[in-house]
Amino acid sequence: MQWKDAHINIIDTPGHVDFTIEVERALRVLDGGVLVLCGVSGVQSQSLTVDRQMKRYNVPRVAFINKLDRQGCNPWSVIKQLRDQLKLNAAAVQIPMGLENEHEGVIDLIHRRAISFLGEKGELLEETDQIPPHLVEQMEQKRLELIEKVADADDEIAELFLMEETPTPEQLEEAIRRQTIACDFVPVFMGSAFKNKGVQPLLDGVLSYLPEPVEKKNFALDRTKDEAPVEVSGLDSDSLLALAFKLEETPFGQLTYMRIYQGMLKKGNQITNVNDGKKIKLSRIVRMHSNDMEEITEAGSGEVVAMFGVDCKSMDTFSDGSMDLAMSSMFVPEPVMSLAVKPATLKMQNNFAKAIKKFTKEDPTLRVRVDEETKETILSGMGELHLEVYIERMKREYEVEVVSGKPNVNYKETVNRKMDFEWVHKKQTGGSGQYAKVAGYLEPMSADDMKELGQVTEFVNDCVGTNIPPEYYISCQKGMNDAMNEGALVGCEVEGVRVVLKDGASHAVDSSDMAFRICMANAIRDTIKRASPSVLEPVMTVEVEVPADFQGTVVAGINRRMGMIQNSDMNEDGSGIRITAEVPLANMFGYSTELRSQTQGKGEFTMEYLKHIAVPKNKQEELMKAYKIEREAKQAA
Repeated sequence: MQWKDAHINIIDTPGHVDFTIEVERALRVLDGGVLVLCGVSGVQSQSLTVDRQMKRYNVPRVAFINKLDRQGCNPWSVIKQLRDQLKLNAAAVQIPMGLENEHEGVIDLIHRRAISFLGEKGELLEETDQIPPHLVEQMEQKRLELIEKVADADDEIAELFLMEETPTPEQLEEAIRRQTIACDFVPVFMGSAFKNKGVQPLLDGVLSYLPEPVEKKNFALDRTKDEAPVEVSGLDSDSLLALAFKLEETPFGQLTYMRIYQGMLKKGNQITNVNDGKKIKLSRIVRMHSNDMEEITEAGSGEVVAMFGVDCKSMDTFSDGSMDLAMSSMFVPEPVMSLAVKPATLKMQNNFAKAIKKFTKEDPTLRVRVDEETKETILSGMGELHLEVYIERMKREYEVEVVSGKPNVNYKETVNRKMDFEWVHKKQTGGSGQYAKVAGYLEPMSADDMKELGQVTEFVNDCVGTNIPPEYYISCQKGMNDAMNEGALVGCEVEGVRVVLKDGASHAVDSSDMAFRICMANAIRDTIKRASPSVLEPVMTVEVEVPADFQGTVVAGINRRMGMIQNSDMNEDGSGIRITAEVPLANMFGYSTELRSQTQGKGEFTMEYLKHIAVPKNKQEELMKAYKIEREAKQAA
């Protein structure tokens, strides 16, 4: 947008935690931010997340306390929360003229002037040096507080403050600008955006206190010198360096949003994708005004523009081909929720694959993998709403009906005691038949044995003599592997079993590779049933970070999910706690939603695979019953 003699690129970001990547990508490419806070609710859970993201990218910010026309608003409480919860050196540069229904405007503390907003939408400004008498004392008190807070960060104002001199408005504005750009101070503006009150002074504040593109230090990575950081000049006259930070599908093709860090983008010029070396001719450049597109022929350093006809991934760097510099990518959080997905019919398979490819290209937090054990397609994202949106988009944009559900848990089976086996496989069908006999034992393996071997099962040949001809030993091993692939209890892979072949017998005519393979497989399957078998389930190491106030609720929630608390550490200032627990994966589905509701959205968790352990007896019986029903249904079909 154009404001006074400046061009401001504004990117609005969603507030829902599931779409946190949109905030990440915006903060990665912008030079400054406006942290919008509710005058009633103050610092909310998502404010904490956005604050962490702003600090990650060293983004200077101003704060805007909104909704001062609502009942129960208290801007001074919000500023206190900014200082206490976000640990920001924040102070008001305005005070409100009336609150709730009486909110008329604001008083500028720096220039000591009252600003009223008239007209139906607050578009008419009336400025006056006549301050309402009942607000003069509060204005002077808050102005002194502003000077004190700026003095804490700025040496020039601190010197004047110690000498008991009052800084001029110009000195105060310059100091606020210096310290805001250095991320050491946050000026706080106030108003009601719905009624357009306080918006114009906020835009003035953006021009006054947030950096121009050349003032914000940005670094590229030199790929020829082991990715050594190189400061970007931000000048139009230098070689082009731009970052594609967002992709969007439109009726006209892929729309690529790009931030230019230095140089110029010109229509008709060729640019090079640094990541894959592809050259692209710029056929169309547009400047976005919400949904409207303004065709432009060129754009300079610091601008955010969009382009058609550019095939790339999110976070690809573009240059004019003269340098091998790449811009650093953004932080991509790990997904917290997964769904098993598949197209409703085979006809939709192609479109399903196209949609998945397109969505994962434009959104780095959306991950897709095929589970090696269950062969399911697993879609992972930042939460239920996030995944629901993409499933709905598949239906709307690609006409793919998706069947989604809880991912299958990768159960395993094992044995708990040693058991001998002796098995004869005999089949006569006229002509050459099938004959094989095997004898030996199987026994459980310890975790150390499996780690040392680097495999979860072992075949040991202890045969002496030629009762089993040597060429059939490999067939016996293949038969063991067949039995291990599908266990007898719930049809899952068997692990932690050592099979020792001791003896056997063969027939000169009827014995064959297939006969010994079938014989060994049947022998193992039968013996596993008698060797005190059990079902194993995956257990995850779960790390939960929450404010200390919610510790009791979160621990109770983990206990309900059959988790074992291993450790809990308080952070340095005592405001947060990290809980480490071991929880069965089958009990973790839906935990992200539960944690958010327990902690007002302030809790976060990560989990990774730890080990497999035996399931409780009652759960094993449930799994066996479900497997039996499923197998009978398949046989009936």
